[in-house]
Amino acid sequence: MNHLPASRRNFLALGGASAAGFAMVEDAISAERIPGNTVADRSSSIRITGYKAWWVNPVLYVRIDTNHGVSGWGEIKGTDIRVAITLLASLAELFTGENPTRIEHIWQKLYRAHRDIRGGPFMVHVIAGIDIALWDLAGKLWGVPVYRLLGGPVRDRIRVYHTPKAQKVPPHGIYEHSGTPADIQRMVRAVAAAREKVGPDGAVMFDAHCAVPPATLIQFAAAIQPYDVLFIEEPAVPGNIEVFKRLKAAINVPLATGERDRTIWGMIPYLQERCIDVLQPDCCHTGGISQMRKIAALAETFFVPLAPHCTASNLGISASIHAIAATPLFLIHEFYPTNFGFNPKGIATMEWQVDKEGYVALPTGIGLGVEMDEQIIAEAAKKPQTYKWPGATLKDGSVADY
Repeated sequence: MNHLPASRRNFLALGGASAAGFAMVEDAISAERIPGNTVADRSSSIRITGYKAWWVNPVLYVRIDTNHGVSGWGEIKGTDIRVAITLLASLAELFTGENPTRIEHIWQKLYRAHRDIRGGPFMVHVIAGIDIALWDLAGKLWGVPVYRLLGGPVRDRIRVYHTPKAQKVPPHGIYEHSGTPADIQRMVRAVAAAREKVGPDGAVMFDAHCAVPPATLIQFAAAIQPYDVLFIEEPAVPGNIEVFKRLKAAINVPLATGERDRTIWGMIPYLQERCIDVLQPDCCHTGGISQMRKIAALAETFFVPLAPHCTASNLGISASIHAIAATPLFLIHEFYPTNFGFNPKGIATMEWQVDKEGYVALPTGIGLGVEMDEQIIAEAAKKPQTYKWPGATLKDGSVADY
């Protein structure tokens, strides 16, 4: 049979079982040549052998190890670490033994593993840490910065805040269900001071932090129009799109949100309803670099730029910066590398230089480009770690949003 040319004439010349057998052999040979049929990377011997995690307030640092001696680092934040530790151990049953370069496959496997508990902040924050570690690992395997694996950089530098040219004003407290003239004036004065500080060519943002009631926010927004605010962040509590639509209809200042929304499925309502102008996903909240890239593409179709939220250590900052380096539609990036509340000193080391215009250069080095000091991490993790549910109340003792 091997000497017969695979022609229609020869095929018809073969009868009965012989013809069927020839077809099966031909199909088998063809199947071997289809790239999609080798998707399991059977030719590659690299596999995830396990992980190690360290709790250092307020972060759970995760190192994913392989049988080739290459490891990747990620961080889990913005959640109760006591829960994250247990959930990470459970999810490890799904990623141990996998090829670490199959990042999207692993993401889908973790997210969709259980039909009744997929999604939600606890799971997605833990998946984010795993995903970040896998991208770091992949960059190290190929010897390139992560953004090279994302299609390459689309810009030479990243605009960040806080800098002398970009300032974000906080809400200065938690307000009752309606604000007073004193409340509004206090916020307006803070915005005016920030504008004076950055000058006419700088950026001023206001973070409502979901703490300013809608009616008060409408009044406040009218009062700050002369100061050309770049955006009002978190104008309302996520979960009720009708409130965002009402605010968008009444406010002429651009609105931004997204730090408490997760994955493409959490972001799409804002875009479909056209009720925000800037999207603010957090790489460590929304499922890691993999989801940041999908959210960016989704927002681009609506011509909505990204201004990522980022209250992380250098590891999380770098992951977000790598994603944004390869994202076309981008506005400005939150940036706190010297805040030791977010970024414990000496653990995740990376040099950042902010130029006079308020930009940082693209990360250098392979993977995420962050040096992790395991000795300092281990010593810091030996100290008692605590978690306290923050909570917030109004003057009358009722529970508040913030």
